[in-house]
Amino acid sequence: MIRLGDTTYQMLDLLLSAPVLVKVTGTLGLILLINLLRVPLMYAILLGALILAVWSGHSPAAIGDIAWQQCLSTDTLLLMVVIFQVIWLSSQMEAVGTMRDLVAALRRRFPHRAAIAMLPAVIGFLPMPGGAIFSAPLVDQCDVDRKVAPLLKTQINYWFRHIWEYWWPLYPGVLLAMAITGLEVWQIMIVGLPLTLGSIAAGYFFLLRKLPRTNGDCAGDAAEACADNFVKLLLPVLVVIIGYGIVRVSYAGLLWQWPALPPMNRYLPMVISLIAAMLALQRQRPLAPAQWRAILTSRKTVMMALIVLSLQIYGAFVSARLPGGEPMMQVMDGELTRWGIPFLAVCMLVPFISGLTTGIAVGFVGASFPIVFSLLGENPSTALVLTTTVLAYGCGYIGMMVSPIHVCLIVTNEHFETSLFRSMFGILRPVTAMFGVVLLVYFAMKWLMP
Repeated sequence: MIRLGDTTYQMLDLLLSAPVLVKVTGTLGLILLINLLRVPLMYAILLGALILAVWSGHSPAAIGDIAWQQCLSTDTLLLMVVIFQVIWLSSQMEAVGTMRDLVAALRRRFPHRAAIAMLPAVIGFLPMPGGAIFSAPLVDQCDVDRKVAPLLKTQINYWFRHIWEYWWPLYPGVLLAMAITGLEVWQIMIVGLPLTLGSIAAGYFFLLRKLPRTNGDCAGDAAEACADNFVKLLLPVLVVIIGYGIVRVSYAGLLWQWPALPPMNRYLPMVISLIAAMLALQRQRPLAPAQWRAILTSRKTVMMALIVLSLQIYGAFVSARLPGGEPMMQVMDGELTRWGIPFLAVCMLVPFISGLTTGIAVGFVGASFPIVFSLLGENPSTALVLTTTVLAYGCGYIGMMVSPIHVCLIVTNEHFETSLFRSMFGILRPVTAMFGVVLLVYFAMKWLMP
């Protein structure tokens, strides 16, 4: 007769020996469940990270070391700087009235549905982490009559913030995909553009159609602002985009001249360009020192940065090596391969799961593309590389969009004070439509480029 202690031991042993895929996706589900119980999101993420670490077999010392090293890494520290800067610039634009005037100008020129989608789409050209927190106040101000549900504004802001990341070459995920696949910029742009068009169509059909066609009037001070120079209102955004490009190109020139220079941190161009944007806006529309003190000492900004830091800690355990020495993501990819999954399914599942578990494009590209493209053999044709790129990137992107640890999703929910679970559930239909678009583009390319 098996004693209770033996049964418990067997269950624990079975649990600890579960596939890595089960451990990672299980903790992601746990984060959603804990947050659904109204536990603050930061604590839900940290608890999920701790459970993942223990479940993966890390010792207490290793857990502390992984978390501490992540907190002190240059990437994390500069990411925190960017998060602070993004919120500060957003608050600065709101304090001087630029946000109000920009919204009024867009609403004067475009229908309400188009205007509310264009705001996050314009900000989407900025490859900043958590950039949705920049566009969220703009979307909120576009709802003049407060007739749009916060949950719908959350979903619109999140969705249209990401429509360009399939091909816009300033994004690190796109750049890394180019490096791994060997494709040129124009090739990535050509295969990514249909996915962007599909994303816009899915966003309109499933989200924008829920909006009223009109929402308030552009009157009073706003009417005067509508006549303002639109380029002036976009000055902070333009400075960030142009500044980011200038820093990247300038450093590339320095590397060409002096190859021994260390590679530039991916967040540094954004740090520099955001400083330039704040200085340009201060010169255009000055703020008093008291107003700056209120912006720089906001408690909400600190809490948002801490949530992002907790995401970084969770991500550290996902990307860490297991006690046996193998990277967790590599083990996860190997599990899918060993299970005898067909090549086409591997091209979809490996990037999708990588996107789901990392919540960032550069994460799913870096984790899955080396696996997927190693299966193509030596010297694959350009047509095969292009079609595989569309399928792998599209499916990885879908996983990223439904990831509960996606920074943009989390900061948007924090701004509108909406449920993370309900926000994710609400974008399942446009995400499913995007999966159909990815398959359609993939098979169309296979037919056109046999």
